[in-house]
Amino acid sequence: MTDQDTRYEAVRSRDARFDGEFFFAVETTGIYCRPSCPAVTPKRRNVRFFATAAAAQGSGFRACRRCRPDAVPGSADWNARADVVGRAMRLIGDGVVDREGVAGLAVRLGYSARQVQRQLTAELGAGPVALARAQRAHTARVLLQTTGLPVTEIAFASGFASVRQFNDTVRTVYATTPTELRAAVRAARRTATPAAGIPLRLAHRGPYHAGAVFDLLRREAVAGVEEVNGPPGGRTYRRTLRLPYGTGIVAVDERAGDPGRASAVHPGGWLDARLHLTDPRDLTTAVQRLRRLFDLDSDPYAVDERLGADPRLAPLVAARPGLRAPGAADPEEYAVRAVVGRAAAERLVRAHGKALDAPCGTLTHLFPEPAVLAQAESGAGTEGPLGVLAAALADGTVRLDPGVDRDDAARALRALPGLDARTIAEIRARALGDPDVVPPGPDVPDTWRPWRTYALHHLRAAEER
Repeated sequence: MTDQDTRYEAVRSRDARFDGEFFFAVETTGIYCRPSCPAVTPKRRNVRFFATAAAAQGSGFRACRRCRPDAVPGSADWNARADVVGRAMRLIGDGVVDREGVAGLAVRLGYSARQVQRQLTAELGAGPVALARAQRAHTARVLLQTTGLPVTEIAFASGFASVRQFNDTVRTVYATTPTELRAAVRAARRTATPAAGIPLRLAHRGPYHAGAVFDLLRREAVAGVEEVNGPPGGRTYRRTLRLPYGTGIVAVDERAGDPGRASAVHPGGWLDARLHLTDPRDLTTAVQRLRRLFDLDSDPYAVDERLGADPRLAPLVAARPGLRAPGAADPEEYAVRAVVGRAAAERLVRAHGKALDAPCGTLTHLFPEPAVLAQAESGAGTEGPLGVLAAALADGTVRLDPGVDRDDAARALRALPGLDARTIAEIRARALGDPDVVPPGPDVPDTWRPWRTYALHHLRAAEER
């Protein structure tokens, strides 16, 4: 949607399909909203459109308290695009600017800081600092309204360099103070500390076929690191996470659809989650990794429209609207698992995984880091695919972070001995979140582009039925 009149029609019809794809602001009120905001539709002459929340904030608009535009799903473009803007947005979402600054972001992208600033500002109306600032504000609101952490701790946990910067940003974005923002939520809805778990709603747009995602996670679960409990329609996925500042245990609930239907599909909204973090500074990164794992920023309308036009896929799309292509919570972990398989991965966890300070049910370990695996394989005198891959991940020969160029990563993987084309395709689809991957095999029609990863998930789901 590039035409502003068409965007206004989406706002007038409160079309949730475009939440996160663009934002609109009302000049007479100084507020910006998501397209589906339930408030009275403003007059067209008073409306301005923005590509990002950061751009709206930079123009002096504050977030609507009714529709919470800071909590929308991310734009599906950032997952699909392989250019510098798409890669930069994935890295900013992962918290790279907070940890490494704009200079670190630029190094990861292979551009100068000035080039990154120019490209992001030209397309999105905001540079990397403003985009990270908008993300910090959202993280601050979540911590203020869901935990009992002191305000000062929340300031630094959200990524702000000072309490003053934190206070100024919250006032600018939400037109209120941090204390008033916290007071707006009843104390009963706040947990005592993040150690007790931070409750979250992981938003998505459109239909979400939760049953297929949880089926896949159950089949793949590595004991000690992951588990899926409960009956279909009411399952909970739990796993451990290694994060930049500490560790985490996350739990995501399957949200059942219409009980009268065989498949667990629901038309929109969110997945309920709870995060137990040893360091609250990891909240933004943990959330983004869950969003990639559950493919929550996908645009199911675009995917289903394209694939549903194909005679072979049409009945499959109709049977499973909103089928997702799950990614990976830890790209390097997934690459290792793709090479060795589930049973061997469990042996690696037992032999080399770091034990949690306090086990949580069946969750006892973190998946071993590539450097640990590389050293173990080297010490054993083996030069198999696992040792080669682990060494390449540990020394940076192969990068699988959110901002890596996918073609470059695939070339680096192909240069490693012992990795076949099918395994590389699986790593590209899951670890790198590429929506258009086809493993070796039968020819796939070009009409399935750019959603061939989703098409293959439909075919596999039909075979497993």
